[in-house]
Amino acid sequence: MRKHLYKIILLLFINYTYSQEITYKGFVQDSVQSPLPNANILAFPDSDDAETAFAITNEKGAYILRLQKGYTYQINISYIGYKKLVVNTTATEKTTKNFVLQEDVNTLDGVEITYKIPIEVKEDTTVYDTDAFTNGKERKLRETLKKLPGLDVDREGNVTSNGKKITNVLVDNKPFFTGNTKMAVNNIPANVVDQIEVIDNYSEIAMLKGLQDTDKMALNIKLKKDKKRFLFGDLDVAAGYKDRYAVHPNVFYYSPKTNINFIGDINNTGEKAFTFSDYMEFEGGFSKILAGSGSMSSLFQSDFSQFLNNNNFKERSQKFGALNVRQAINSTTDISGYVIASKTDTDTENQTENIYQNNNDPFTENRTTTGNANNFFTIGKITLDYDPTYKEDFAFNTFVKLTNNNGLNTINTNSPTNTNSIHTANDIDALTLKQNVTYSRKLTDNHTGTLEATHSYTIDKPNTNWQTDKGILQGLIPLQADDVYNIQQTKEVKTHSVNAIVKDYWVLNNYNHLYFSLGVNSTFNSFVNEDVQLLSSGEINNFNTANFGNNLQHNFIDTYVGLEYKFRTGIFTFKPAVYQHYFNWSLHQLQTKTTNTKTVLTPEFTTEIKFKNGAKATFKYKANARFPSVNNLASNFILRNFNSVFRGNANLENEFFHTTSFNYSKRSLLRGLFYNLNVRYNKKTEQLKGETQLQGINQFNSLILFTQPEDSWVFSGNFNKRIKKIRAKYRGSYNYSNFYQLVNAETQKNTSGRFSNTVSLETVFKKGPNLEVGYTQTDSDYNTSVGKNKYRSTNFFTYLDYVFLENFTLKAEYNFDNYVNKDRNIDNSFDNAMVSLFYQQEDSPWGFEIKATNLFDTQFKQDNSFSTFLISDSKTFILPRIVLFKISYKL
Repeated sequence: MRKHLYKIILLLFINYTYSQEITYKGFVQDSVQSPLPNANILAFPDSDDAETAFAITNEKGAYILRLQKGYTYQINISYIGYKKLVVNTTATEKTTKNFVLQEDVNTLDGVEITYKIPIEVKEDTTVYDTDAFTNGKERKLRETLKKLPGLDVDREGNVTSNGKKITNVLVDNKPFFTGNTKMAVNNIPANVVDQIEVIDNYSEIAMLKGLQDTDKMALNIKLKKDKKRFLFGDLDVAAGYKDRYAVHPNVFYYSPKTNINFIGDINNTGEKAFTFSDYMEFEGGFSKILAGSGSMSSLFQSDFSQFLNNNNFKERSQKFGALNVRQAINSTTDISGYVIASKTDTDTENQTENIYQNNNDPFTENRTTTGNANNFFTIGKITLDYDPTYKEDFAFNTFVKLTNNNGLNTINTNSPTNTNSIHTANDIDALTLKQNVTYSRKLTDNHTGTLEATHSYTIDKPNTNWQTDKGILQGLIPLQADDVYNIQQTKEVKTHSVNAIVKDYWVLNNYNHLYFSLGVNSTFNSFVNEDVQLLSSGEINNFNTANFGNNLQHNFIDTYVGLEYKFRTGIFTFKPAVYQHYFNWSLHQLQTKTTNTKTVLTPEFTTEIKFKNGAKATFKYKANARFPSVNNLASNFILRNFNSVFRGNANLENEFFHTTSFNYSKRSLLRGLFYNLNVRYNKKTEQLKGETQLQGINQFNSLILFTQPEDSWVFSGNFNKRIKKIRAKYRGSYNYSNFYQLVNAETQKNTSGRFSNTVSLETVFKKGPNLEVGYTQTDSDYNTSVGKNKYRSTNFFTYLDYVFLENFTLKAEYNFDNYVNKDRNIDNSFDNAMVSLFYQQEDSPWGFEIKATNLFDTQFKQDNSFSTFLISDSKTFILPRIVLFKISYKL
């Protein structure tokens, strides 16, 4: 059946990608034959069966139109300051046609001539007049954006402009909800939109544009004058086989002064209303998180984010709600806030084959883990924005996050030296409070000053209990013999941090800038943990007698000054920078207090080249110094897991590594082309390296400051080209790294490589089915002193979106995965499919849908991973087939 499915998909793709088009090209010039760049050419067909074609001239005045053969078009050519030219033509064969525009000399007093050109390019901003590209039948912003040249919307609602992702969404220059594109494109009505502005190098503070380096891109939605106030939303209710259900209300109210949004979700179908990417948006966005020293790493490693990132489970139920309010107090002051709450119950199962790369005695462990987790979190934030003038900007916000996660896991492990069953209970309470203030002011014509300060307080209280009939970690923990081994661990980590930076932007002239920075990052930590055995007699065996348990205070202050020089010459922009850090830290534990100081110089360098053909190249270098977290400094032992004990090192200092990257990209609206090439090199000269002592599956881990260099390379790129009604895409990457493993007092150098390629073809028809077909292949090599390991995973995917009989929408998705590990003689295939049929009349608020996920009832997914001494092949079990019938009502 599935082989026939491939054939059907291929025939559909061939059938519907065939479309006869002819090219209509030439130049647009003025009366003296000078080229007119950025002139607009619109071709309106005389039938609704054909699309409106559009082109914008390049710097040489060249254009290319793609017209459907046999149709008659009215071609409008327009340019500011020149008379509009109108030409009628029938698309019969490939045509070359030059247009000459006459200057508009109409200067009659008292006569104002207004004309909205379809697209206007103003430096970093492109403005679209949406009426020129739409027919009034569009319902949501998504449908409008898809008709604008250069813009693309994927299935999830992410928007790109000529291949570059939109990071912020504004409505009349105000952030919409959290700025997430998915909220806007899937909900804002199309009929309220007047213009769309795409702003490159976007900065939230207008006066800092051109001063701060940013790679953000914003979508600003300009509303029609009579559509400044609207209410929209929808309510979805679904029920299915075996007590499946889903309730999803969305309500949005927008006015110039008030913006209220509510999103709710209750389901047991596994769908997530709040993902890790959404969490990053609420934290300030990926770029802002990445800018903070060490903050991205800590964000990924937190229990909260790992819960959000988990997408594989056997069962999952969720209750979710989010409320966002923005209110304009007056013309200069806004207050906004949101609160988000979520409660989930998740069942998981994982089967793993662990290959321990012990040089002396390699062996294999088979492990099965089943678990249930209950997760609750609440996030709230209030922000005050005060912008009295263009020359002054003030913002203050306070943020709170409260989480409680608890779970029960059962681990069954079988290896040559150990067979056991361990029951684990986790209970984690955490609280985060954060306040942030930013102030920017135009001090003089040449000087702009900024201040940003943040205070945060975090307390984490994870408690863990292990129970087993057999002893664990023999020789590593001081267990007393008992019928049931009951081990209890308590932890408490408190962190206060205060960060502040003052910066002066000094504009010497249009080509030379000097930036001065003075800042401080201070952190005050406390870490307490205790490991005990609860005996059946009621007594307590405290592991403190065997050097377990920690109680330490760690204070860290980084004071720094920075100097950046930014200058431009021709198409080149250079920005060398240097930061001088003065580190001071103290550690108090085991009745001993130590104080240390250190000075570190971290240079940076950036070069940017903007070519006239729309290409851009960027080279960056940065030296990085990173200090260990508080738990890595704990001198006593810490029980990490049923088979792992860890001990920190109070003498650790900073890691030091060098990062170099090169990026080349080109976007051509004229040719419908985008491609991007990236190279990244990372060299570690000093790093925190784990030393591991293996006893079967048991591990004793410690840390040292390792001084032998390690490096890694990442090569990546993507290509996007539209040819008539087909969009071709390619995405590829190659990762190579060499690194050392320190296992059982031996130092071995390993290498790893990963090569991944994805190719796909997608149709972009206005009417008829649109189909995407693609293939991904990933090859991984991992070479150690023990031997070589090779893996290959392949994925064939296809997606169908078909609107037929005007009111029906058919969506289908299919994935076929194959996983091969020749060294372990593993060859597994699994597939997954989704199909949905939705019905809604054009003028009716009611909609009806039947949807089936995991159509073939696939039981698990296969994957692999590796560390310095461990290679894992795992099966992760997923949700079974789910069939739902949904009723929708749209406001």
